Amino acid sequence: MAKKIAEQLIDTLVKSGVERIYAVTGDSLNEVNEAVRKNDQIKWIHVRHEETGAYAAAAEAQLTGRPGCCAGSSGPGHVHLINGLYDAHRSGAPVIAIASTIPTGEFGTEYFQETNTIKLFNDCSYYNEVATTPKQFPRMLQSAIQTAVTRKGVSVIGLPGDLAKASAVAVDSSVINYPAPPEVCPSEEDLAQLAELLNKHTRITLFCGIGCRGAHEEVIALSEKLNAPVVYTFKGKMEVQYENPYEVGMTGLLGMPSGYYSMHEAEVLLMLGTDFPYSAFLPDDIKIAQIDIKPERLGRRAKVDIGLCGDVKLSIQSLLRMLNPKTDDSFLLKQLKRYEGVKKDLAAYTEDKGDVNKIHPEYVMSEIDKLSSDDAVFTVDTGMTCVWGARYLQATGKRHMLGSFNHGSMANALPQAIGAALAYPDRQVVALCGDGGLSMTLGDLETVVQYKLPIKIIVFNNRSLGMVKLEMEVDGLPDWQTNMLNPDFAQVAEAMGMAGFNVSDPEEVLTTLLNAFELDGPVLVNIMTDPNALAMPPKIEFGQMVGFAQSMYKLLINGRSQEVIDTINSNFKHIREVF
Repeated sequence: MAKKIAEQLIDTLVKSGVERIYAVTGDSLNEVNEAVRKNDQIKWIHVRHEETGAYAAAAEAQLTGRPGCCAGSSGPGHVHLINGLYDAHRSGAPVIAIASTIPTGEFGTEYFQETNTIKLFNDCSYYNEVATTPKQFPRMLQSAIQTAVTRKGVSVIGLPGDLAKASAVAVDSSVINYPAPPEVCPSEEDLAQLAELLNKHTRITLFCGIGCRGAHEEVIALSEKLNAPVVYTFKGKMEVQYENPYEVGMTGLLGMPSGYYSMHEAEVLLMLGTDFPYSAFLPDDIKIAQIDIKPERLGRRAKVDIGLCGDVKLSIQSLLRMLNPKTDDSFLLKQLKRYEGVKKDLAAYTEDKGDVNKIHPEYVMSEIDKLSSDDAVFTVDTGMTCVWGARYLQATGKRHMLGSFNHGSMANALPQAIGAALAYPDRQVVALCGDGGLSMTLGDLETVVQYKLPIKIIVFNNRSLGMVKLEMEVDGLPDWQTNMLNPDFAQVAEAMGMAGFNVSDPEEVLTTLLNAFELDGPVLVNIMTDPNALAMPPKIEFGQMVGFAQSMYKLLINGRSQEVIDTINSNFKHIREVF
């Protein structure tokens, strides 16, 4: 048995499949750090900010299915973990967070760096406890890991610094964990009710989320039997899009008209493994059925007529034998034809590369898609980078894409790329960063260099908070305080110890990307993209057009006429979408 509680912690984490702890050492964490040093089966990854560590651990967990682990020391270290843990929890990532605390004898005295970890982490975890005795700790740790792995979320274990030094003791309960993925399928009765609904109607659309992971074959078989177009969420794209003759693109804020209208022109919408949050994009005048492994999600986004709890793969397998094959494919063909038009428009946008310092981001992302390997892992920052990634990065069945899809935080791409590169050292990892996001995490460029991670970091540098700027314009507000004064990111990268390139001429984009992808080790490519590039939503409302026109007028009367001219010139290509 391990001699100290800290050693017991590390031994248990290793047995549970944890390979790395992402943390900044210090104070109450030092005993844990020492225990890692003495154990050759686990590594300490010294990040520059605890938030980066939480994001990296969550990325590793999402990609591998094994629990990820991060740690923060007393007070500030705890608080720095919070944003990354919120993202992990909302992403369904099994993450163990070690919150080392002040000595037990100082609890409740407003001691230096004291924080109440129970209050602090309660909203972003399934398990959150603080151990104070050697007999408590192994039992709590077992429960924490078991909860994270089975419920797919965050567990926080509070470990006072003095307890970490204490001698470990034997306990009566189990100290190992039991990965026990359940097989959940709706009852025959409930599936028969769903089959009756689907058999009765002709125009059916499938709406697929990340819950369709591992069920690609079943989704194709279902859409084939129903002649149903397949729409998907951003999170579900890499699981659903590839080798799918029935896919018609995404819906939502980043989506396409073909996805939107396939749902709204249907008689029945079948939602499969998605907790899509934007109710405004869901139809409210048709029949809706939903299958989800988490029953608490049923009906919370739309007025669902049938809600079934089940694994998507198993549920479709059981449902298929109850369905009558559809012979009328007119609805499917109509949506596929519309999608072909959308794809032509998207391709057309990449033909114009833009001008000096105004490179079109669509063109850049389309070239990244072509150059990246079939099993690349992409991480995308929240904002406009997400838009271009959603529309131009194509699934292959082997690629993965990570983002802050539920929490919607800035500055996630670089930290997630660190976790991805450590989890999959033999795969290409591409971090697609906004200039706003990268500015928040510049320090962890040094983490990339320190651990020799061959991440390709592409900065979409539009010198602004692009998505916020667009939101303001749609609401009829002139953009204000969205401009970014940036450093020379390529020079920053070189100062950190990695190769860095600046690209301001669109004719240099392809050769620079080729060079960057061929170089060994980490590379940062800073591309000066068009700050006025707009992302059109799948359905343009009259109010949005009015708001945009109002914002342009306010810019004019405030003497910013050149910005109005630049915006119109940059987005002339979108006019055919509006009309």
